[in-house]
Amino acid sequence: MSAIKETIDIDCRPEEVYSYVTTPSHLPEWQESAVSAHEVGDAAMGVGTKVRVTRRIGRREIPMTMEVTEFDPPRSWHLHGIDGPVRGEVQGTIEPLDDGRRSRLTLDVDFEGHGVGKLLVPLVVRPHIRKEMPRNEQRLRNLLEHHAA
Repeated sequence: MSAIKETIDIDCRPEEVYSYVTTPSHLPEWQESAVSAHEVGDAAMGVGTKVRVTRRIGRREIPMTMEVTEFDPPRSWHLHGIDGPVRGEVQGTIEPLDDGRRSRLTLDVDFEGHGVGKLLVPLVVRPHIRKEMPRNEQRLRNLLEHHAA
């Protein structure tokens, strides 16, 4: 996959990081382009859960539905875009550091375009997300470390 891959170390336990990053409603708190995110239905987060995400890329708001295809707390998760003009693929992994007192988070992201998305992905979406991801991870680290303090 790996069109865009970023890694950051966070001074929080893997369980805390995993819980926060896999809660859809938290996305707009730490991801610049996320306008909204919520689970579809009432099922607990896990394999098969669908997540509706709306992102603002430039002046456009792009909705997409993603399905959880892997959910292995507190180590890894995978989301696969199933609709919308831009469909994301997100693989997240968390490695414990310092006997589990800290975490190394790696996000591996790519996008597939459908319809107008075929033009948007290479020209707009990937460049935008490539610039945004390091800031997102820094914001995430600041939120989690401040909350843990």
